[in-house]
Amino acid sequence: MAEVEAAGTGAGGSPESGTGTGTGWRRPHGPLQRYYGPPAAETAEAAPDPADINGPHFDPEVFLTKVRSECPLGQLLAREAALGREIRALDSDMQTLLYENYNKFISATDTIRKMKVDFRRMEAEMDDLAANMAAISTSSARVSAALQDRHRRGAQLAGVQALLRKLQSLVEVPGRLRQWAAPGAEPARALRCHARARAVLRHYRHLPSFRAIEDESHAIMADLAQRLRARLRDDTLDPKELTECVEMLLQLEEPPEELCEEFLSHATARLEAELAALEAELPPADPSGTAATPPPASDILDFVDRGSSAFVGNLCLLAASYRSLFEGRPGAGDGRLEAFAAALTTRYFELLERRLALERGLGDTSLLVRALDRFHRRLRALLELLPAAGAEAGAALVARAARERVDRYLRALQTFFLGCLGDVRQALAAPRPPGKEGPGLPDLLATLASSVLSQLKAVLAYVQLFTAKDVAFASLPYFKGEFCVEAVREGLVVAFVRWLCRTARGFADGPAERGAPAAPPALLLLLARLCLDYEATTISYILILTDEQFPPQDTGPAVTPGPALCAEARGAAQRLLDHYVQVQGAAVAQMLRKSVETRDWLGTVEPRNVRAVMKRVVEDITAIDVQVGQLFEEGVRRAQSSDSSRRAFSVYSSSRAPGRYAPSYTPSAPMDTHLLSNIQKLFSERIDIFSPVEFNKVSVLTGIIKISLKTLLECVRLRTLGRFGLQQVQVDGHYLQLYLWRFAADERVVQGLLDEVAASATHRCLDPVPMEHSVVELICERG
Repeated sequence: MAEVEAAGTGAGGSPESGTGTGTGWRRPHGPLQRYYGPPAAETAEAAPDPADINGPHFDPEVFLTKVRSECPLGQLLAREAALGREIRALDSDMQTLLYENYNKFISATDTIRKMKVDFRRMEAEMDDLAANMAAISTSSARVSAALQDRHRRGAQLAGVQALLRKLQSLVEVPGRLRQWAAPGAEPARALRCHARARAVLRHYRHLPSFRAIEDESHAIMADLAQRLRARLRDDTLDPKELTECVEMLLQLEEPPEELCEEFLSHATARLEAELAALEAELPPADPSGTAATPPPASDILDFVDRGSSAFVGNLCLLAASYRSLFEGRPGAGDGRLEAFAAALTTRYFELLERRLALERGLGDTSLLVRALDRFHRRLRALLELLPAAGAEAGAALVARAARERVDRYLRALQTFFLGCLGDVRQALAAPRPPGKEGPGLPDLLATLASSVLSQLKAVLAYVQLFTAKDVAFASLPYFKGEFCVEAVREGLVVAFVRWLCRTARGFADGPAERGAPAAPPALLLLLARLCLDYEATTISYILILTDEQFPPQDTGPAVTPGPALCAEARGAAQRLLDHYVQVQGAAVAQMLRKSVETRDWLGTVEPRNVRAVMKRVVEDITAIDVQVGQLFEEGVRRAQSSDSSRRAFSVYSSSRAPGRYAPSYTPSAPMDTHLLSNIQKLFSERIDIFSPVEFNKVSVLTGIIKISLKTLLECVRLRTLGRFGLQQVQVDGHYLQLYLWRFAADERVVQGLLDEVAASATHRCLDPVPMEHSVVELICERG
């Protein structure tokens, strides 16, 4: 009731607005205040409201219109009762006020009468409104019932229409199947149509009409199955068409096991044809290897591209189709796909091996790497479908191809080194015009060393392509460990260094072939210096470079230590230098031997000159000194005595040489010079003729001089001399003493050997009368 009163009184402040009921306590003088209105200040501030029943601008028509439009029937009735109570309360108040304000109430009587009339009219209108609302409610109920009945009838009609459409579609199924299943039409739509209708036809096949539709549909689809089977035997089907054909036959509920056999048979024929096309590009296999193999028609990258796109791509497509078609079906999961793929990939690997074998030259290594990379990527895609389709065989094929290329690079390095040696030999043997010198040994050595090192670095750069980051197969364990160590470091770098040392050493160890020219001594000296440089710096540099480009794993195979290679290089250098000394010593000794053997030492005349062969010996030794000095250091000499160049060459023992005792000393009685010589040997230092030489010029020249003088000694021992023959030996020996001591590390070696030559000549002389020392010196100075 409080809500009704509040709605009816509005915002004007009725007597009940403070209590919430129509009969509550009122403040005194409330009616008077309402009668006389609010104060002037409040009136000026408030906006005029014609619907405010207590306001000065109250308009009954506006108020009634507002109440009828905003309040429902129940509130209107409640408001009517509230107004009645209010009227009665006002009557009572007016009677009270009558006595207090008689005149005022007289004027207010008309207003109250008017209000009563308005309220009665409002009550009448409210009664009419209530009647209308009841009528509207009744009409709404009837309309709602009619709508529900219409909706129910519409649903029933829609169900009937849908059933009719389904029946109509079932009736039209044979016609549609016949249309879509016709040759050249759309069999896939026919299969979808038949699949949708098949369950319904089976469910209602006990009805004659449905059974007739089902039988006709089955006959159409059986004819379609026969045509699909005939198409399945067509060899021109590509993998996509083959898959679609088998998929449609499976939808027609054909036996999966038979379809699996036909699918694999057709796929095998297709892939075999592609392998045959690849094999047609290869020359026929020659087991004997004697027939000349023509060059391939295309490069290795084109061959791999065709194999990957055609064979491997179709194999992946067929394997995926097989899995999607027959996975989980009875009779199709017994390893047939794996066996089918393994047999074909094995043959493909064989063809690729044969094609790789045709890459006999070095060619473009990047092309080979790209080809192997594409092969490995496509193979990896195949292995995702068929893990047992030759993963190990494919990885092994790539590894063998890489190792074969490394081996070819090793052979290429060897051929390059031999070619450089040929150039060096040609440069050494080339005739030079008078006054024009050819390239010196240092230049030839620098060219040879730099060319070989540059070629080796270029080969390492080419081989590094196999381990590049953008290459797929570089992530294989083989290329991370075994390839870097065994193939590159050991199989290429270490093997080449060892081969170089063996090849260089072969010039000293290996006997020369019959008719083949012997290695020139300068080449031996140059190779010895090359091996010594390898031992000092080059080997360590090459190994460090290789380990940086191909880092070995900590747990990988053992590697050859650098000191072991350096020891091999030093051993080769030592052997070459020793052989150089022997060759040069043998050349000088050959001249001395022939000069001794071809001379008549008994009938010779008194010597007046030094023999020409001795001058030639000194010239050759001088040339050797210059040659060796171009490549090796001077070395350490033993301190020379002040009279080395003037020391006398005695035909007796060195203990009786005139340079050490009085030159006029003459034995008073014949003495056994052989005995004196043997006694001298007991107290002199033993001279090792063929001892290893050191890597310096003095040691090399000393070795050559020892071999030459030892040969002279042995030749003199085998000859019988007369007086003038002994004196000629005396003159020749003194001449050699004058010039050879400066080349030797120790002058005592030269003096000792020449003393033995003099002693042997005296022992073999029939009339041992030596020449005066002054005459000997005069002849040697004049010569």
